[in-house]
Amino acid sequence: MRDVTQPDLALLAFAREAKPNAYAPYSDFRVGAAVYASSGDIFQGVNVENAAYGSSLCAERGALMAAVAAGCTDIDAVALAGDSETPTVPCGACRQALAEFNPQMRVIMGGRTDEVLVTTLDSLLPDAFVRGYLDQDEGAGAAE
Repeated sequence: MRDVTQPDLALLAFAREAKPNAYAPYSDFRVGAAVYASSGDIFQGVNVENAAYGSSLCAERGALMAAVAAGCTDIDAVALAGDSETPTVPCGACRQALAEFNPQMRVIMGGRTDEVLVTTLDSLLPDAFVRGYLDQDEGAGAAE
């Protein structure tokens, strides 16, 4: 884990600000997220549940989609804050989605308490499946 910086806490505050807007009638577990783009823009997202559970969307991917919709695809950091006592970590699907835009991005995690964890995405998702695997020469395997 890494040291928590003032910019980390500021981005986490945006995630916490968004959290009350989450739509979580099934789990009652609200999550807010914020991504920081290299442009300096911050985009927020919340988890949105659905009766068809597979149609639900996590807060991190919601914030990421807002950034992409605004034309920002160079992401430096993501922060998330959930309803857990300990810092909420991103699920595997969110880790993979975030890796598309920067496998080394900073990840700031918070919960209901003041405890904050900071790490990098590549430490949470080592050897992520990223664009480079698809850009291989024909016949060459990703493991080569």
